[in-house]
Amino acid sequence: MAELRLDSANSLLQSSPLPSNMATEVYDELRRAIVEGVIRPNERLIESELALRLNVSRTPIRESMLRLAGDGLIVGRRRGWVVREHSPQEIREVFEIRAALEGYAARLAAERATDDELARLQSIHRATIDSLESADRSQLLASNEEFHEFVISTAGNGLLAEQIHRNSQHYFIHRIAGFLSDDEVRASISGHEELVTALVSREADRAERVARDRVIESLQKTLAKLG
Repeated sequence: MAELRLDSANSLLQSSPLPSNMATEVYDELRRAIVEGVIRPNERLIESELALRLNVSRTPIRESMLRLAGDGLIVGRRRGWVVREHSPQEIREVFEIRAALEGYAARLAAERATDDELARLQSIHRATIDSLESADRSQLLASNEEFHEFVISTAGNGLLAEQIHRNSQHYFIHRIAGFLSDDEVRASISGHEELVTALVSREADRAERVARDRVIESLQKTLAKLG
């Protein structure tokens, strides 16, 4: 299957032949570019230009625009589309939803995770702590993501995991990760200790509160750094 890649704001690698699910390929690539900030907030999305750069017809571009609008990532403006810039209030609302979803996922994880899964979670956490001094920034962020994804997976609810993932795919969430200092990243990872303790001891109420509080802390950091 051909791979579509947007490597900069001005270039897309063309691919051939076209896969049968081109609309999905185009959507996935444009969504990734928006979430990662390759296509920036308030940037216009011109269907004809995107079709040319992606070497596709305008039909999959139009379909992708409608899906991205449904995701809340782009908005219509003057018969066209622009990447949505979220207001502080909208950012707050996104994080509040995340707090509710991730908090409940932690509750379910405390109730449903197997002993083997909890042992694996402890191992992931210990490995991260052991590598704090030697790991570079990208490794620390990857470890943080691995930890949270594993907690969510042990909740045993695929639809909940999907909703958490979708609600985390926003430019400002990825952008803030680039703004955090190494000390802040390490502090975040160290803060996993309380969640691990709650999960291992099967304290569902505590696990939900801890996970929810961590998301609210991220909200406060995001608003402070983007303000």
